[in-house]
Amino acid sequence: MTFDPPIRHLLAPNPSPLTGAGTNSWLVGSTALAVIDPGPDDPAHLAAILAAVGPGQHISHILVTHAHRDHSALAPRLAAATGAPVHAFGTAVEGRSPLMAGLAASLPAQGEGLDIAFTPDRRLADGDSLSGPDWTLAALHTPGHLGGHLCLALGDTLFSGDHVMGWATSIVSPPDGDMGDYMASLDRLVAGSWRRFLPGHGKPVETPSARIAELIAHRRQRERQILAGLAKGPDRIPALTGRIYHDIPPALLPAAERNVFAHLIDLTNRNMVVAIPSLHPDAEFVLS
Repeated sequence: MTFDPPIRHLLAPNPSPLTGAGTNSWLVGSTALAVIDPGPDDPAHLAAILAAVGPGQHISHILVTHAHRDHSALAPRLAAATGAPVHAFGTAVEGRSPLMAGLAASLPAQGEGLDIAFTPDRRLADGDSLSGPDWTLAALHTPGHLGGHLCLALGDTLFSGDHVMGWATSIVSPPDGDMGDYMASLDRLVAGSWRRFLPGHGKPVETPSARIAELIAHRRQRERQILAGLAKGPDRIPALTGRIYHDIPPALLPAAERNVFAHLIDLTNRNMVVAIPSLHPDAEFVLS
């Protein structure tokens, strides 16, 4: 597959159940190169990115879709090696809704995968753009997987980070992730005329509209499963998760529980569910 302007792909050596084959780092441009998602802090991956810079080329911009360590942790070292500034929405905790900020204060420390030390040199707000000699990237703020998550549009190609992937659904883990925001961001992408998505993990998504529809349908199905479970009586997250996610490896159950909690928060916000005594992972949940 060829792209205009040139787009190259480097796979970081960090495979896992949550990253698939590893993190995708994307290099955009012919002369002044934009690096999207440098990846984990791995010396071999840093060397691979630097080795991909050919004669007459230099890295002019570093962009981070979101501040999870598998996407952002290499950014400071790449910036030091190239002199290129790092662009992102903000720190790992920026972009949270007031509700999620309040939950963060009341929940045990989680921050799983968060790059707490990450701070961009320059901030990208929704609608901002960056340009090189043969490329322009426009930022779309797509909170959900993380409050500060950005997708980056290059014409009708979208670097979709962890918001839309082909190989798996995104984890939405409160208070860092927000299911209401996630669904709203999917709805926003539906309105675009996209030719392909280049995600943070997995292969390119060649049928973006169909994939977004699948993800929306999947989340609505999970919502219906939760409501059906609560229709039988009050319940708690571990039991609900065990019944809904009965076919996944045990190691992924904690992530599934966080997804269920994300749905329950959204359902509570929509006055469909009540948390007793208050909104918390240990609460009992009942239908309104």
